[in-house]
Amino acid sequence: MNINQIPIIAIDGTTASGKGTIAYKLSQYFGFNYLNSGALYRLVAYEAMTQGVELDDQAGLIEIAKNIKPIFKDRQVIINGDDVWPIIGTQTYGNPASIVSRIPEVRVAIFDCQRDMIQAPGLVAEGRDMCTNVFTDAKVKMYFDASAEVRAQRRFKDEQEIKSGKTYEQILEEVIMRDERDKNKPVGRLYPTDDALIVDSTDMNRDEVLTACIEWCVKQGITK
Repeated sequence: MNINQIPIIAIDGTTASGKGTIAYKLSQYFGFNYLNSGALYRLVAYEAMTQGVELDDQAGLIEIAKNIKPIFKDRQVIINGDDVWPIIGTQTYGNPASIVSRIPEVRVAIFDCQRDMIQAPGLVAEGRDMCTNVFTDAKVKMYFDASAEVRAQRRFKDEQEIKSGKTYEQILEEVIMRDERDKNKPVGRLYPTDDALIVDSTDMNRDEVLTACIEWCVKQGITK
């Protein structure tokens, strides 16, 4: 496998495993561009739900995916000048995004948008199939995970901040169901590649995870 001349750090992982936060911090540390690939599928779900397009309307979803053109700035996801990440980043759009991402034609439409993000000096991309499909030519690959209980607790804190009213038990069930969908999708299923660093953050704090990831990147030849 040829490694892309522009260095790419690709991170896959389960929901609420911390990959988004660490990916962004790595992009800051190395001065790279940042791609939250899951935001693209969340945007498709958001636009569909806003426009009244049903999630089983594949033709409608594909058309939406073809026209998704967000601007990524820091952790913002900007559409028509507005940062929609505070809205689409919630579990409300996480589950529909998982459903949308099962459609092969939607993934094809999103693929080109993702590859267009490969720009100097480098890219940190996080999602479900960054290592296995979209950025197989990445210089560094990582796979994030943690126990379902710990991940549900993390998500529960986020939901409390926006006062969604969801209980921990509801979120735990959603996390388990999301794992099942992501790991058994007919296309773009979630699994670690043989050359990826496996990061289990169950008993690690954010700084410990970040330090381990920086060390792995440097070991693979990534420099500031």
